[in-house]
Amino acid sequence: MKRNHWMHKWVVRVRNMKLQNKLMLGYVLVCVIPLSFVSAFIFQQSARGLEDSSEEFASLYTSQIRTTLNEFLKEYEEVTKSVLVDNDIIYSLGETGKLPFEKVIDQRLAVQRLLMRLALLKSEMSSVMLVSRDDSVYQFSNSTNKVDEKELLVQEWYTRLRDSGETFFITGLHDRSYYEDKEEGAVVTAGRVLFSSDGAYAGMLLIDLDPFTLLQLDHEFILARDKYGISVVITNLQQQIVYHSDAASGRLSWKQLLDSSGDYLQDKGDKDHIVLLSSTDREELLIRTEIPRSMLLQRINQIKGMTVVVILTSCLVIMLFSFGLSYTITRPIKALRRSMKQAEVGQYLAIEKEQGGDEIGSLVHSYNKMIITIRTLIEDVYIGEIKQRQAKLIALQNQINPHMLYNTLESIRMKALVKDDDETADMIKILARMFRLTLNKEGRQHSIRHELEYTANYLQLQNIRFDHSFRLELDIPDEMLDCSIIPLVFQPIVENSINHGFEDYSRIMTITIAGHWTEEGEMLLRITDDGAGMSSDKLAQLLAALEGADSHKYKLEEDHDQPEKGLGLQNIAERIKLHYGEKYYLTIVTGIQDGTSIEILIPGSGRDLG
Repeated sequence: MKRNHWMHKWVVRVRNMKLQNKLMLGYVLVCVIPLSFVSAFIFQQSARGLEDSSEEFASLYTSQIRTTLNEFLKEYEEVTKSVLVDNDIIYSLGETGKLPFEKVIDQRLAVQRLLMRLALLKSEMSSVMLVSRDDSVYQFSNSTNKVDEKELLVQEWYTRLRDSGETFFITGLHDRSYYEDKEEGAVVTAGRVLFSSDGAYAGMLLIDLDPFTLLQLDHEFILARDKYGISVVITNLQQQIVYHSDAASGRLSWKQLLDSSGDYLQDKGDKDHIVLLSSTDREELLIRTEIPRSMLLQRINQIKGMTVVVILTSCLVIMLFSFGLSYTITRPIKALRRSMKQAEVGQYLAIEKEQGGDEIGSLVHSYNKMIITIRTLIEDVYIGEIKQRQAKLIALQNQINPHMLYNTLESIRMKALVKDDDETADMIKILARMFRLTLNKEGRQHSIRHELEYTANYLQLQNIRFDHSFRLELDIPDEMLDCSIIPLVFQPIVENSINHGFEDYSRIMTITIAGHWTEEGEMLLRITDDGAGMSSDKLAQLLAALEGADSHKYKLEEDHDQPEKGLGLQNIAERIKLHYGEKYYLTIVTGIQDGTSIEILIPGSGRDLG
């Protein structure tokens, strides 16, 4: 159940991935998985071939060692047998106490000549010794270093061989403690137990050899041995080490080998080493060849490293290629998606980037045509609505003759003055000014100065009505007064301030209209009152309506016959969006404790875009 849940979770996650990520993941998996399998197969085959080659070389190496040792044993067996020619002299060594002194001297000279003759047969012999049946030691050496006879006779290896009954023998490595110089090192002793013609024990022939002399290998074999880390251990029938390649090559001292020879004879198994076993023809010596797998792994790891580098490089190239290909495919789709989201909020913008000639490019071209058609239809409907409103306004203006209206208002004002009704006369005078500002705009630009003048006249009428309860304060730069603005912006806002913020007749309500330039050269206008303000619910409602001004700016009135409901904040906000663009706005400034503050942002040039 857990496994199914895990798989379902990953399926859902992959399904919800972006298209570009899906394409990249697909390309990488399709390319990297086969590449990894092929690389792993090649690596395994290479590693197996390297191991087989190493075993073949080790087998050849062991074969040469076996041949060399067979020749060595054959030669030394013949050398030691050669002394049997003088068997009478050797057997008579045990009777020195019965011979006269002259005969003893002659006998010693004969033995010396015998040992010298043997030493001349093989130059590698360091010392040749003959031990008689009465334990007298006769020796010949190519150097001045002599053997201590007493020390020799108590050596463990000597006493064992004397009692073993072996004829021809090769000892294991042993130290040189029985030499007078007591030097460190190790020697191997080859020898033969001598018997008389009637089979009686006559003595022992001992030949000390340097372990290096056991194996005379070609230089190429030595280089290959070091390259693969091959080690060769030669032992006798008593499982004593006769030769160890690590000691011969200097990687291991003879002393270390003598002190812990048993450790180097343990079976290391085939887990960490490749082991080949062999022996001489008559099995006097056993040959053990070992190849550490760690040395092979070094070369195999080189192959592995190259394989990893190739895989990583290939993965990088594949990822870059897949990223470029997936980006090429998904870029027009992303542009199409962004354009659709803009169309959802009323911005019908075509995709301007050049597209390819594939199916996605054809889809984008069709989408652009659809957007252009929708935008054309909206503009036709919108322009038709504007023309309809302009026609109504012109018809209304034509119905009202400005001069007739001014003359009529002036006659009413004079009538009020005749009757000493100054307040009514002032109201009619102010109303006439407002009509002049609104009806006499043909051929003139509506500026902030006109908007302020209209608002001041409106507030003057309200002061007459409410007994001078309102005060208007202006903080507008002089260079901003002549900038153009759409009509009927300030006055409806001031009217809302009076209708909703004026409650206390005991104090004067101050309305401030301020403006300043932004860093971009635009005009930021604020209309602030110190009235009663509004509740948080009302504020939230108005802010939501103002935020929806952008989506309602293209909506037309469904019933043109309904009476005018006045110009509210949302209406002004919609007109600003329509007239100046999406960047500009009308909003309510939040965070003010007393009163209400309305903020308006319009272009600094104030150009008429309608």
